[in-house]
Amino acid sequence: MGKKRVIQKNGEAEDNKSGQIKSSSGPVLTKTTKIARGIVYIQATYNNTIITITDDKGNAIAWSSAGSLGFSGAKKATPFVAARVAETAIFKARKSGIQDVAVLVSGVGSGRDSAIRAVANQGLNIISIKDTTPLPHNGPRPKKVRRV
Repeated sequence: MGKKRVIQKNGEAEDNKSGQIKSSSGPVLTKTTKIARGIVYIQATYNNTIITITDDKGNAIAWSSAGSLGFSGAKKATPFVAARVAETAIFKARKSGIQDVAVLVSGVGSGRDSAIRAVANQGLNIISIKDTTPLPHNGPRPKKVRRV
């Protein structure tokens, strides 16, 4: 059937499905804002490493994971892959001009340290590093004592 377009008076066509405005000359018009400070969230689990870079308000700028880079199985949780994931996420975020970051690390995976080192090696100024791994205060109730 094709896409339905609505022609506006100023000569630009609006796509009904995506809501993006396309100029008659070609590419999609997007706004790029320069961001000086941001937050790097590192989620390192036993099975995967996910890194998200946001601005100060929490709006995501870039993200990357071991699975999105093509690694599968037990390789996804290795320190080598965590460093590659960090490099990829920072490369994507460089377009927004980010310079200073605060790092929040969550999880107990083996890629925690190497991901932080990769962030530092990419030339970003690390303001703070905080561990946000959830810890149980008391845990679940234990089993009853076995009576024989």
